[in-house]
Amino acid sequence: MAENSEGLGTVPEHERILQEIESTDTACVGPTLRSVYDDQPNAHKKFMEKLDACIRNHDKEIEKMCNFHHQGFVDAITELLKVRTDAEKLKVQVTDTNRRFQDAGKEVIIQTEDIIRCRIQQRNITTVVEKLQLCLPVLEMYSKLKEQMTAKRYYSALKTMEQLENVYFPRVSQYRFCQLMIENLPKLREDIKEISMSDLKDFLESIRKHSDKIGETAMKQILTVQDLVDFSPVYRCLHIYSVLGDEETFENYYRKQRKKQARLVLQPQSNMHETVDGYRRYFTQIVGFFVVEDHILHVTQGLVTRAYTDELWNMALSKIIAVLRAHSSYCTDPDLVLELKNLIVIFADTLQGYGFPVNRLFDLLFEIRDQYNETLLKKWAGVFRDIFEEDNYSPIPIVNEEEYKAVISKFPFQDPDFEKQSFPKKFPMSQSVPHIYIQVKEFIYASLKFSESLHRSSTEIDDMLRKSTNLLLTRTLSSCLLNLIRKPHIGLTELVQIIINTTHLEQACKYLEDFITNITNISQETVHTTRLYGLSTFKDARHAAEGEIYTKLNQKIDEFVQLADYDWTMSEPDGRASGYLMDLINFLRSIFQVFTHLPTNSSDHAAMTGKVAQTACMSACQHLSTSLMQMLLDSELKQISMGAVQQFNLDVIQCELFASSEPVPGFQGDTLQLAFIDLRQLLDLFMVWDWSTYLADYGQPASKYLRVNPNTALTLLEKMKDTSKKNNIFAQFRKNDRDKQKLIETVVKQLRSLVNGMSQHT
Repeated sequence: MAENSEGLGTVPEHERILQEIESTDTACVGPTLRSVYDDQPNAHKKFMEKLDACIRNHDKEIEKMCNFHHQGFVDAITELLKVRTDAEKLKVQVTDTNRRFQDAGKEVIIQTEDIIRCRIQQRNITTVVEKLQLCLPVLEMYSKLKEQMTAKRYYSALKTMEQLENVYFPRVSQYRFCQLMIENLPKLREDIKEISMSDLKDFLESIRKHSDKIGETAMKQILTVQDLVDFSPVYRCLHIYSVLGDEETFENYYRKQRKKQARLVLQPQSNMHETVDGYRRYFTQIVGFFVVEDHILHVTQGLVTRAYTDELWNMALSKIIAVLRAHSSYCTDPDLVLELKNLIVIFADTLQGYGFPVNRLFDLLFEIRDQYNETLLKKWAGVFRDIFEEDNYSPIPIVNEEEYKAVISKFPFQDPDFEKQSFPKKFPMSQSVPHIYIQVKEFIYASLKFSESLHRSSTEIDDMLRKSTNLLLTRTLSSCLLNLIRKPHIGLTELVQIIINTTHLEQACKYLEDFITNITNISQETVHTTRLYGLSTFKDARHAAEGEIYTKLNQKIDEFVQLADYDWTMSEPDGRASGYLMDLINFLRSIFQVFTHLPTNSSDHAAMTGKVAQTACMSACQHLSTSLMQMLLDSELKQISMGAVQQFNLDVIQCELFASSEPVPGFQGDTLQLAFIDLRQLLDLFMVWDWSTYLADYGQPASKYLRVNPNTALTLLEKMKDTSKKNNIFAQFRKNDRDKQKLIETVVKQLRSLVNGMSQHT
């Protein structure tokens, strides 16, 4: 019962499904059929049964319909067969008509095709024109780029590239030629970088080669650096790298290369110190380098900075100072040192004008000034030596007023008494004095030349001149005078003239001070004014000359004494003084007459002259006395006879007569004779044979033989004792001789005892 009820419910559903299948599109049948399978069990079987029944029903209906329309179909076929003939005729006619139409339309077709082709061409032309109008600006800009590259207008070329990339290429980016252009632009940029860098390298090499010309012109201040150098390669390269966004690379390269060039410029030639041209080229190269850098600093933005140029200048300045110190030390020519100073001043002033600090260069100039003075001193040492070599060391003779004025114009000699003397007459000094005076003034002028343009005050210049002049006087001239005085060929007469010369040179120092004052306009009364040391210089020279006079005079005395040829064993004297001694005395008289030529135009000079003459005379007498005493006591001399003592006494008497004849005025009493007092007392003791008095009074202040030393007396007495023994073989047979011999032996013993007592006491 349940199954029946279930079957009744399913049948309407199947009918509905069949209706959907019949009425819907075949594409939608799937879901409808799926509902059959999703239904109750056995629904499929029942649906199939229902479907078969439905098909049979439709077949029956189709059959009924076919049966119903079969006669009409037959009639239609019959009709079609009837019109078949007409259709064939119509077909023939249509075919013929079509053929005729085809033949008639061929020309039209041809012309139509031509029209179509023309229209297509016209359309294509229009399209091409439109595209070309779009491409032509690109091609024109690219052509312009090529022209700019050819014309080396690289900065403009880079700007054109920017326009192409930003404006023109996007319009035609679909075309292959555009892609080729786009691909070519990086290469063009690299080419521009390489070319601009090559131009920069050429520029750097050019300014390195011509930096001396640039510096020379800058030091002369005639033209500006842009008048001499084409800086366009730098500007172009800077702009190009800026446009390419690689400005830092360019700046680093430029600075690195310039630093390398700076080191090359600062490296001097090994023989730079030999000529002024070497120094000039060195300075002009450096000036040229920094003038270019200063220009780059002011006309470019950031390529070089003030900090960079200051660092570069400080490095260069240290190198320059070290180089100048080293090379200037080799300079021995003052003219070259002066030229170097002038170049340094121009060099410093030029770079100072461009804003570079140069104080250290002026400090260096003070070091070089000392060296300049040293070279001047060496040069003037040679000048002084030549003057001294050429001098005849005789007073300057003049025969007329012209010659007098000629000397006065060279040397400030003032003596009213001399002016009143008639011609011919002689200046007291020799020819070297005015020449020395002139050369000292020339030295002052030469020293002044170095002080010019140093931006120093008159006080500083005055101080420098006086100090350098003092060095000339105290070192150079003094040394030359001392060397001159010590030369073997300078005799006593020359030494006397040198003393006269130094006196007049000393007097001329005040005129040299006035000369410096006139140059600097600095009064000598100023507190810090340096005084000239001429007084001490020439006083020392005079003392040296005086000492040399004494030394040479004593040497001459020694030469005469060496000519002595005594017969120390003679029994009787010759009755006259020895020839060598008389020659010596005559020589001394002539020498001391020379001292009358010493300057006496003032009381001070007269006192000085008298002192020199007196000292020389006293020194000569003392040296002669000492030489004669040494002759008696010479250890090589073993025997002395009484006759030899008497002959020696005659020579001493001549010495005493010479001393008492006042060979040099000014001695009081018998002062000069006292030089021979030791000899006189010794000879008197032996001549008188007053041994008892000597021995009795020895050591007493009032002793007659106070100056006789026991040791001296013993030595001489022993020489006489030996002679007495040898010359008196038979003396032992004569009573007087025997007594005398005993007396000698007794005195000898007493003298030995006295000498031994003195030794023990000592």
